[in-house]
Amino acid sequence: MIKKTCAELFKHVPCTVIGDESAEVGGLAHRSDCVAPGDAFFCIVGLSVDGHTFAQDAIDRGASVIVAERKVYLADATDVTEVIVSDSRRAMAEASCAFYDWPSESFNLVGVTGTNGKTTTTYLVEHIMRQMGHKTGVIGTVGIQIDGKRVESERTTPESPDLQGMFADMRNAGVTCAAMEVSSHALDLERTWGTKFAVSAFTNLTQDHLDYHKTFDAYFEAKALLFSSAYPAARVINGQDKWGAKLIQRCLDAGDKVLTYGADEAGSFDIAWRNVEYGAISTTATFNICGEDFTVTYPLVGRFNVENAACALGIAVQLGISAQDAIEALTSASPVPGRMQLVEGSSSSGVSVVVDYAHTPDALEKAIASVKQIAGAGRTIVVFGCGGDRDSAKRPIMGKAALAADFAIVTSDNPRSENPEAIICDIVAGMNSEKEKFSVEPDRARAIQLAIDAASSGDVVLVAGKGHENYQIIGDEKIHFDDCETAAKALKIRAHRS
Repeated sequence: MIKKTCAELFKHVPCTVIGDESAEVGGLAHRSDCVAPGDAFFCIVGLSVDGHTFAQDAIDRGASVIVAERKVYLADATDVTEVIVSDSRRAMAEASCAFYDWPSESFNLVGVTGTNGKTTTTYLVEHIMRQMGHKTGVIGTVGIQIDGKRVESERTTPESPDLQGMFADMRNAGVTCAAMEVSSHALDLERTWGTKFAVSAFTNLTQDHLDYHKTFDAYFEAKALLFSSAYPAARVINGQDKWGAKLIQRCLDAGDKVLTYGADEAGSFDIAWRNVEYGAISTTATFNICGEDFTVTYPLVGRFNVENAACALGIAVQLGISAQDAIEALTSASPVPGRMQLVEGSSSSGVSVVVDYAHTPDALEKAIASVKQIAGAGRTIVVFGCGGDRDSAKRPIMGKAALAADFAIVTSDNPRSENPEAIICDIVAGMNSEKEKFSVEPDRARAIQLAIDAASSGDVVLVAGKGHENYQIIGDEKIHFDDCETAAKALKIRAHRS
């Protein structure tokens, strides 16, 4: 069991200790209902709840140390040490690093941020490094893997005590390289503070999370924190993205080692691609990597996956892998769950069904473009919705993006506390100019069945928005719902009817 004194935990944190600096801490908690005897409880000031109001509950559950931004007055707490800090979130992150002995310094850690592409890029990096003989780890939306073993997580980027604990598990398992998605929320809320990255990468910035960040500029600045002096690392940045171009200049001005990527533009980028051929189950492209050409066929589809592959190749090069070895490893990469995933039974039905996580306007537009390439002369039908209690401003933009398909069926996603039909109305507001190109079916399973039944041989149905998720959140209830399972069942029903 790990135990650290207050003096050890807060050695690098500006603070005032009221009580015993030698008090031992056996765990870190930021929720009072998760406190175990001997823990340090951090009073986090959240968006809707102030953790200081739960300090007494933490004491009652056995917390030996309270970390707060102001003095709290507690009953029956004569043996409790208080640590007063200016920023309890940053203090928690710093203490988490110290508690686990700064585990991210024990291996090469890659951080990938951006609106779209983070999951696929991290999985490609993990695959390349594993092919190179490394023990690997992944942290992100689809879950966590430590040397091939899955660990569940509720967040893309976990809270700092959980995150540093995972890094410690990776270190203890002998991991030598790990890739993680770094969300804008995590950076803004300092969950990654104190973490050491070997490489940081930026994929793109498109509309999402503006309910939290309010403006694109604020959203960008949150992402840009990963490329600030607080996180020194080698950089890989999408030079085609306008926000990426801005970030590149910042990093160059700071003297960072930067690799850029983008479509071939007369040598404008360090990693560029051309002569791309899109297939139903693979892509062939020529990548120019730092002046040398490589032609490769790899088992991922879609234009945006060319961008993800280029980003992963750049990260591999920054980690010291030769371009030739990285390209060879790419040929055996596996598709990521819920990312342009072909549903079982598609090949025998004549109708291809693809499930993708696309839940932003840009991602949906790119996913539709990708399935159009697969469909060729066939039609493209998209089934999609938008999540409740999230950035409502993007809903009509999602609707407009869906009109790029030949036909769209608007349905429910994860409505959470909102009325699904109200969410659908917001989406449809961006589609009313072309009413003949879409229909509405709030029941997601029925919407998928309708799309598959309406498809002809050679058509492609894209089921977008949930990807790898195997649930729907309706009100406070999380019910089982898997797009791939539902689509596979719908294909069987279609086959039985014909």
